[in-house]
Amino acid sequence: MKTRVMLADDHRMFREALRIPLDAENDIEVVAEANTGAEALVGVAEHLPDVLLLDIALPDIKGIEVARRVGRRFGSVRVIALSGYSDRLFVEEMLKAGAQAYVLKSSGADELISAIRAVMGGHNFLSPELTSVMVRHVQTGGEPPTPPLTVLGKREQEVLCLLADGLRSAEIATQLGITTATVDVHRRNIKQKLRLHTTAELTRYAVREGLRSA
Repeated sequence: MKTRVMLADDHRMFREALRIPLDAENDIEVVAEANTGAEALVGVAEHLPDVLLLDIALPDIKGIEVARRVGRRFGSVRVIALSGYSDRLFVEEMLKAGAQAYVLKSSGADELISAIRAVMGGHNFLSPELTSVMVRHVQTGGEPPTPPLTVLGKREQEVLCLLADGLRSAEIATQLGITTATVDVHRRNIKQKLRLHTTAELTRYAVREGLRSA
């Protein structure tokens, strides 16, 4: 019996590129596709695939939330997260949400096929690069957990979102109708509250919390 797979990614070209090697396997069959998180949830309910290949940065409902909902409603569906991000926080959040595997989009098709077969066999799977990241984290004693988004006020969340979109302080000030100095104060407070130091770290945090897409 073939493993029935559903693809959920907002890039049609990427989905089409995945279908070719998957459909070429004798034991794998792509039964459905989805462009958004909402479509993924509807498709899972309709087709009940064995495996959901899930982009973590869908445009409407973030992949972490989709994985949680699939786990609650369709416990038999195995979730494999697909992402361009190798950041440990993304891996941990997806695994906590119920994903059985996490595969980088830079990986080859053979790695994705191995992940599908692994989860169907009751095992977990991480791209080799991610395994190294997680091992280093354990060996170094780990890092303090990042504070939740709720530690930031509404205006600070707005500033964080715009920072993650690549806007400068002056541009943020214009968009929010505040002074540049006020934006800089918010920026300092955000970094202190989240214990983050760079714009890149703030961007990764914003993606993980669903404030912007990857």
